[in-house]
Amino acid sequence: MRILGIETSCDETGVAVYDTERGLLAHALHSQVALHADYGGVVPELASRDHVRKLLPLIDSVRAEAGGGVPDGVAYTAGPGLVGALLVGASAAAGLGLAWDVPVIGVHHMEGHLLSPMLEDDPPAFPFVALLVSGGHTLLVEVAGVGRYRILGSSVDDAVGEAFDKTAKLLGLGYPGGPALAALAESGDPGRFAFPRPMTDRPGLDFSFSGLKTAVLLAARDAGETAYADVARGFEEAVVDTLAIKCARALDATGAGRLVVAGGVGANRRLRARLRALADERGAGLHFPRPAFCTDNGAMIAYAGSLRLGEGTPPPAPARARARWPLDELCPPMNHRGTEAQGYGNGSDR
Repeated sequence: MRILGIETSCDETGVAVYDTERGLLAHALHSQVALHADYGGVVPELASRDHVRKLLPLIDSVRAEAGGGVPDGVAYTAGPGLVGALLVGASAAAGLGLAWDVPVIGVHHMEGHLLSPMLEDDPPAFPFVALLVSGGHTLLVEVAGVGRYRILGSSVDDAVGEAFDKTAKLLGLGYPGGPALAALAESGDPGRFAFPRPMTDRPGLDFSFSGLKTAVLLAARDAGETAYADVARGFEEAVVDTLAIKCARALDATGAGRLVVAGGVGANRRLRARLRALADERGAGLHFPRPAFCTDNGAMIAYAGSLRLGEGTPPPAPARARARWPLDELCPPMNHRGTEAQGYGNGSDR
């Protein structure tokens, strides 16, 4: 089964073709970073218009690279995200589904991220704990199978990617702020600023980064620009330690022997090193998608769609988009008999 995947949830247009027998055939990504840089963040209307301009040419290019032909289904990001951007991908998917007479399914954006390590050569087996860290979400999830998710913890204020971007902005760095802050932190002294590790001094798996941002703001104001690299390093160390502490707690609470890390912040070099050390200490498995698949991309949507299209799926449906969509509302894929489908996502059907 060959699936065309479309991702337009925010400021990146992603398209891919995934084959359940041959794997990922082609993928491409258009980034809007240059478009939004002058504004210091994503402008929703500009993002939607750019998706309109770029999506169909990108689909043509990826389909040609994959060998052409009509896919067996179309998967698109239905949420969560910017509703205008989501509707661009949803409308294109619905139109293509009608034109080709193939099934169309809306994929949960965070489920795409959660399953993205399945595209690698050493995919994780269920069950596992997933740390999903992006610009809009910070989640710890117990994963028993596709659609079988239990939220263990989430951010009560800013997502970790948002905290990176806002901290970078107060340090006068460009957009997107996360990579710029990480680059500045490379030359910083990790011991100069001891910022708090929020909510690690109490039980629980929720996150909060607003107080950390305030601490960084006060330190940067008092120390001046010459100390910005040290401030950036201190902030990054605090975030990485906080995430590692919570991951260790989640592994203890669930008894899971595997940790999956996905989302844009999952590309952070220091976070990867810290979690690898944690996994090695515990004898646990650790799985990341490749850095290109940490950010939003069509490959993860095509793969997640291939698991959910399966047997007995509905015919092409109207475009639907949800700006907010809790991950734990999802159900397992169903087969044509209306029972839970077995064998998804363990690497055996890649």
